[in-house]
Parts: sequence; structure tokens; C-alpha cells
Amino acid sequence: MQYYVDGFRGGDPDRKDATSTRRDRSEFAPLPEKVDVLIAGTGPTGLCLAAQLSQFPEIDTMIVDPTPGPIEKGKADGINTRTMEMFQAFGFADKVKRESYWVNQTNFWMPDPENPKNIKRIGRVQDVADDSSEMPHILINQARVHELFLDVMRNSTTRLEPDYSWAVRDLQVDTTTDEYPVTVILENTGVNKGETRVVRANYVVGCDGARSNVRKAIGGELHGDAAHQAWGVMDILANTNFPDVRQKCLITSAHEGNVLILPREGGYLFRMYVELDKLNPDERVANRNFTVDDLIAGANRIMQPYSIDVKEVAWWSIYEIGHRMTDKFDDVPAGEQATRNPRVFTAGDACHTHSPKAGQGMNVSMQDTFNLGWKLAHVLQGRADASLLHSYSAERWAEAKRLVDTDHEWARIMSAPAGQSSLDNGDEPRFVRQFKANLEFTSGLAVKYGESALVGPATHQLLARGEEIGRRFHSAPVVRLSDAKQMQLGHVAEADARWRIYAFAGKKDSSAPGSAIHKLADWLQSNPNSPVVKYTGKDQDIDALIDLRAVFQQTFNALAYEDMPSLLKPTKGKLGLQDHEKVFCVDHKGLGDIYQMRGINREKGCMIVVRPDQYIAHILPLDAYQELASFFDGIYLPVAK
Repeated sequence: MQYYVDGFRGGDPDRKDATSTRRDRSEFAPLPEKVDVLIAGTGPTGLCLAAQLSQFPEIDTMIVDPTPGPIEKGKADGINTRTMEMFQAFGFADKVKRESYWVNQTNFWMPDPENPKNIKRIGRVQDVADDSSEMPHILINQARVHELFLDVMRNSTTRLEPDYSWAVRDLQVDTTTDEYPVTVILENTGVNKGETRVVRANYVVGCDGARSNVRKAIGGELHGDAAHQAWGVMDILANTNFPDVRQKCLITSAHEGNVLILPREGGYLFRMYVELDKLNPDERVANRNFTVDDLIAGANRIMQPYSIDVKEVAWWSIYEIGHRMTDKFDDVPAGEQATRNPRVFTAGDACHTHSPKAGQGMNVSMQDTFNLGWKLAHVLQGRADASLLHSYSAERWAEAKRLVDTDHEWARIMSAPAGQSSLDNGDEPRFVRQFKANLEFTSGLAVKYGESALVGPATHQLLARGEEIGRRFHSAPVVRLSDAKQMQLGHVAEADARWRIYAFAGKKDSSAPGSAIHKLADWLQSNPNSPVVKYTGKDQDIDALIDLRAVFQQTFNALAYEDMPSLLKPTKGKLGLQDHEKVFCVDHKGLGDIYQMRGINREKGCMIVVRPDQYIAHILPLDAYQELASFFDGIYLPVAK
């Protein structure tokens, strides 16, 4: 983390200086009449987007929710490794790691062949594959995730806060104007219940759940099916003789159904998902009038010969499994993409719903808005044409479809009677095999965006075999040259809408002038065709849009920092202070060689171009200047000099 670039200030370094143009949030201040972006919903989906946009004082952002304030408990709790990598970009991954439960192993229990009424442990699987990510798979209260995003917003220059007790009732899009074309009717749900206000917005994002009014207003419908299966979930403080209560467990009984156990943070709390009754095709779960006592009784039947003695129920809920998604995630009708750009978007449960069995709901939903946030920032700042926003639905719909299909199969396997979910030869239960096969998916690491204006062709993929174009940038250990600090290279990326170019030096390249790294840095800094020259404003830091970092194969003591090109030692901020944190070398202290770990070509080196959402956009030779220029020409708009 860097701070003090614009001068020393005491106190919490995360708290930035407030902009003078921030909104008046005094007790009786009115709602704004116009905003750039209006976000409906303060779940993790909406807060992830709001936290990103709060960093840009020139973007007016408003986030509303019908509830009176932040949640305190319950709902989702699983954070996969990909989302933890995203949390690192927001600056609170270390807090989450300290406070959370780490899922290290997953245990599988099935009926004991010698006594089928009882369950027996039949296997364990390492939950996160070695070197799949530097981050753990963790469990933490969703309310805490909300609070961490809210902290990012409150500490931003805009001091963004949600407007609670306001819900989007309806909206209309005027396609004949570009000036605040979305008219939103907000309805008060608090002390002035029923009172309405009108806010005009440039863009609206519906993160308002499965019953989304934003989705309904643009004619979106959730299509799919229901499994007609009732499940209950409860967070409990309890004593039990079940030996694996502090490990993640998937339990299937002979005749009573299934249970998932997920230990929670703090050492005592744990969550149980309990399979209840099958529902009739025309029946809803609410018709059954299940209580928390039904969940406890069901868990005790499934877990025989073990039992749980519940001391306190912190939260519980009953739900039914459904797998549904909308046809697209924005308001542009099919066939009109060439003539109309999106103004309204849906994200998370507003456009895709599924069971919580694979632990993906909150994760995929946040990744929706992590994808959308930087694109909105680019367009609203005038960096990119509004047509860029079509890529949100195109990229995220495909990933939501993968989620729904995979989750549908997983839910079906989990709900199958024990004998019907095993392999024919009986060596390994089918749900164990399926769990292993899904590890990359459940870690959030299976996402791969296809070739587009934002993802280049695989022409030079062999220059970095372990960094696949279209997938997220896979971090690895390095040593920072200026201070010999061991760190993860991917941790230099922040949720700031900047692109990164990681330049890996070839074998013969060094810090000496005239090397390939020098030539690349000099071209980026001074050539008229360089995207840094063409698209960075005259009053902006030189790395405001594109952040160049260099990695060398030599060890720390074999490089001369003073010989590095000026683009890797830029002066920045109001005071013109030099940035010393852009040059790295291989880790010489035993944590791993990034070239070997990620298959970087040692002889030639390469450039890896990474999007603001941490996905690899391109891999190029170090001297592929024209290809690099052409790629960014397809994204950025020229700026006035």
C-alpha cells in the first residue's frame, strides 16, 4: 500500500482526503436529483461496485436499499480463492484472513456398509490445490464482508454511504437523450413509508436480488427450473460428538437426506445445511411451515450415530433450490447492440439464481460487478466509448451459465440417495469424484473470457505457458528491488480501474541501458504511438491509466536500481515524489521462481497485459510495440493535450 504521495497526513492511512465536491449527507439533506450511477441493493454485489466507484470523485454514485441499515448476521459465508484475490485489490484481504475460518480439508461421510443407519467417514480431500492461488478458501459472516466494503467507501475521497430505507420502485429509459436518460422512482420504506422521489441517472445497476424491480423494469425474466427440494440452513452454537465439526463436511445418509457442515469464524460457531422434504411440483417451501426445530431434528436423524445439542441459533432460514437466469444482463434488446448502448444492468441474484451448495453465489455476484465497475469508470471518465459496456453482459452471462449448469448437476448429485450417487465399481462415491473435478470451478478459477476487444488472441501464449490469456493473472513470489521485500507480484494491483503491464525480462536482459526493458519503457514513455502518451492526460500521473512493472531474472544483488529507466521510477502526485515500487526480481530466498512457476520464456521474456479486473488481456513479445498500441487503440479514446 502506498500513501503520502500528495503530502503527509496523520491517522489511518486508508482514509483518503475528502473531496470538496462530495455530497451533503447531513440529517435533513435532500436526495440528489441527478447521479452518474445509481446502484439498487447493498448486498455484496452492490457494495463491491460502490466501493470501486467511490474512488473516483468525478463520478457521482448513489446506492440505495429498502432495509433500514446494514445486516448483522446470516446469509452467505463462503469466500473462494479468486474472491480473496479480489479482496487484496481492495486492501482488506489480510483482515479477512485474520478473522475468518480457513477451509483446508473437505471430509466426506456416507452410510456405513456394515450398519447403514449410521454414517462413516469415507475420505478427505485437500480443499485448495497446491499453487492454485496464494489465497485461502475462507468462511466469514457476510455482514462482515459488507462492513469491509463500507469501510472502503467511507474512507474514499467521496465518503460514499448508502441511502437506506429507499427502494427502486420503477424506472424508465429515454433512448433519445444521452443526458441522464434513466428516470428512477425511489420509494421510501422507512418512517416516511410510501413517499417517492425521482432521481435521474446516467446508469442504473440492479443488485436488488431475485425479485429485482430493476430487472422487471427492463423486461427481464428469470428462466429455468426448480429442484422442488426444501433445504434449511442454520448458524448454531452447539456441542456434538461428531469428530469433524471443525472441518468442512459433506454428509449423506441412507434414507434421511444430506447435511453440509461449514465451520465458521471464531472457533465455536458452525453452519449446517440440512436437506428437508421433497416438494410437490406446485408447492412452495413456505407452505410447509418448517421451523428451526425441524432443522435440528433433521440434522440429528442424518448424522446418526452422532448428535448435536444446540445451545443457541444465531440465524436460520428455509429455502428451495432453483436454477434460473435471464437472457442478458442489460437493457439493450436483442439485435439492437449495434445502434444502442446499455444504460441499465443487472448483477448477482437479479440475473442468476442457484443453490448455495457449491458456495458460489456471493462470489460470482461480486465478480459480476468487479467486471462492470472499471468499465463504467472508463466510460464516465471519457476514457472509452460507451459501446465498451456491451462486454459486461457478453462476458458475465457466459460465466453465469457455467455456474447454473454446474450447480444444477452438483445439487442433483447431493440430493440423490446414497446408492444412486456412487460409481458403478463402488471404489469412489460419485459426489466425491464430482467434488474433486469441480475444485477449479469452486475456487473461482475456471473463468476464461473469450477473444474480444478486451482479450487478445493466443498468438504468443507460449511466451507464458502458465498465464493463460482470458484467465485471471496468477500471482507468484518476487522480491522488490528497491527494498528487497518478498511479496506476491499480483498484490501490486489495486481496484483502481488501471491496466497493468508486467514486463518479464529475457535471460540476457539487465538493468543496463539499451536492454529490452529499457527500450520498452522508453517507447511507452515517449513514442507518439504509445498508449501511455496517447491516452494519459497532461495533468495526470504517467501511470494513471497503464501501470508498467518489470521483473528480472537476476537476483537482488545483481541489479542496479539506479540504471532503471525513468518510467520504472516515475515522479508522481502534487509533490512530484518518485515511486520506488515498480521493479522486481526473482525470489532468491526460496519461495519460488516466478519464471519457472508460471512458464515464462527465459530466453525472450514477454509482456503480460492485465485488465483492471485482474484478467489477462494479452501476452506479447517485449518488442511488440505496434501490437500493444493497436490493442489499446481498440479500447481507449484520445485525450486532449
